[in-house]
Amino acid sequence: MHFSSTGRSKPLPTPNKSVPLLHNLLPSAPTSPPTPAPSPTPQQRAPTWQTALDDGDIFLREAKSYFSLLGRADRQTFLAELLNLCDNQLLGFVHQFVSPKLRKDPFETFPNELCLRVVDQAAQILSFIDDPKTLARASQVSRRWHDLVNDDLTWKVLCDRHSYRRMSEDYELKFNPYLPTSSTYRFNSNFNRDLQQLQSAYGSAHDPSSSNTSAIASLTGIFGGPPVRRQRTKTTSYRSHFKQRYMVEAAWRKGGNLKTTHITPDHGVVTSLHLTPKYILVALDNAKIHIFNTEGEHQRTLDGHVMGVWALVPWGDLLVSGGCDRDVRVWDMSTGASIHKLRGHTSTVRCLKMSDRKTAISGSRDTTLRIWDLEAGVCKNVLVGHSASVRCLEIHGDIVVSGSYDTIARVWSISEGRCLRSLAGHFSQIYAIAFDGRRIATGSLDTSVRIWDPHTGQCHAILQGHTSLVGQLQMSGDTLVTGGSDGSIRVWSLQRMAAIHRLAAHDNSITSLQFDKNRVMSGGSDGRVKIWDLATGQLVRELSQPAEAVWRVTFEEEKAVIMATRGGRTIMEVSGDPY
Repeated sequence: MHFSSTGRSKPLPTPNKSVPLLHNLLPSAPTSPPTPAPSPTPQQRAPTWQTALDDGDIFLREAKSYFSLLGRADRQTFLAELLNLCDNQLLGFVHQFVSPKLRKDPFETFPNELCLRVVDQAAQILSFIDDPKTLARASQVSRRWHDLVNDDLTWKVLCDRHSYRRMSEDYELKFNPYLPTSSTYRFNSNFNRDLQQLQSAYGSAHDPSSSNTSAIASLTGIFGGPPVRRQRTKTTSYRSHFKQRYMVEAAWRKGGNLKTTHITPDHGVVTSLHLTPKYILVALDNAKIHIFNTEGEHQRTLDGHVMGVWALVPWGDLLVSGGCDRDVRVWDMSTGASIHKLRGHTSTVRCLKMSDRKTAISGSRDTTLRIWDLEAGVCKNVLVGHSASVRCLEIHGDIVVSGSYDTIARVWSISEGRCLRSLAGHFSQIYAIAFDGRRIATGSLDTSVRIWDPHTGQCHAILQGHTSLVGQLQMSGDTLVTGGSDGSIRVWSLQRMAAIHRLAAHDNSITSLQFDKNRVMSGGSDGRVKIWDLATGQLVRELSQPAEAVWRVTFEEEKAVIMATRGGRTIMEVSGDPY
């Protein structure tokens, strides 16, 4: 039988092999004509017809099987013969196909521990390259390398190599407040003492005394709670932490955003500048106190003093001020309200510090120090002993140290209200003092800096090198930085009691000075603000355009504030926001 189709019918191809007879057919029976194949049932597989492509597949399988049986030498001969038959186009294809297979990523086979050790070594090398883009390129080597480079251990190593603060310390600073900053206050050891005191303050709520004024009662949070720290966005990995710290450091080296604000229409002398987590505070000799937010936007002006304001000390929303009108005033900066006017001094209040959120100590030209209860608004003690103006003071724990124009520094007990010892040795007025609980440093008009033991009163060292008044000094750990009217800055090692760096910083007096673990910032009456590398003593850059005079500078980790005179006007420049 034949298939019936349009046109001429064609017989089905007959296989080469003979078809076996079915068992029910007699051998003598005639051969049945070919019949169409039955339609496959759902359980049966449809017949397949072999094509030229199938023949090629069979050839490839046989060739691969043959090649796999050859030895290495025979395989090389076989391949060489095949390649000799190829033209350039085919050889190009072979090259493109073979090249990726020749690239071996060892990190695909190394265990994780070994890979991370290699990354650690690579990170040590990369730490000398001041460009994190190198790591970004390294992450593109392979998928495995990308995973390893993005491992937090790699970025933790880089953070350590760059001496970036640990994430745990960032977390502490976010949730543990500290006393607000001044150019001579923030980096001394009062930080630890204040931090401990403030941490203990979280444990109990404050119940104001019934004898307090209604203003005090309404402002219980000012005295009863710790100051609030401006919170930085918490990083979630060392990679993001490194990026954040790197951008901050780059901004210090190359410059961040700069905002200039004119705060007075006339010429005003800036007597005090503080940068706190919430505020920028400026005191002037025209009796004004200006409050700005940390972006340099004016919030309010505190009016109350009738003569120049010469001293400020902030704590959270609380502010204590003193000046030529002999008054000490207590303010609520969040509202601008005056809480107390404290009277007792008979001459200009020249310096102020706070030992805790309820206690302030003031030093005056009337030769006395007074200890004030800020909550009750009364004087608790009068410290008498100096014979000339009290120019500077510093606090650590229950101890306050003061420097005077009588050339003497004194050590006092705050709780007992008495002088513990007198430090005599300078030949002229004392203008600056620092105290960290272990050592006292004093700077004098006699051009020397003396290091004292607060427990024995002995002078451990006399640091000489300045040629004029030493009016600026700051101490942190075993490092002391001093600035003089000779325009020079000196960085001292308190372990060796010797100068590490001698910087010819300014053409005239150093008017303001501050340092942290990385840099020194200085302002001078030559109108310039400069940043120095603390480790090398090299000039990093000038922070601002030259002015007629620079009154004060202060900075924190991500922001700097400059008070200067330019064009006959008092201006404030805020530099920061590296992101």
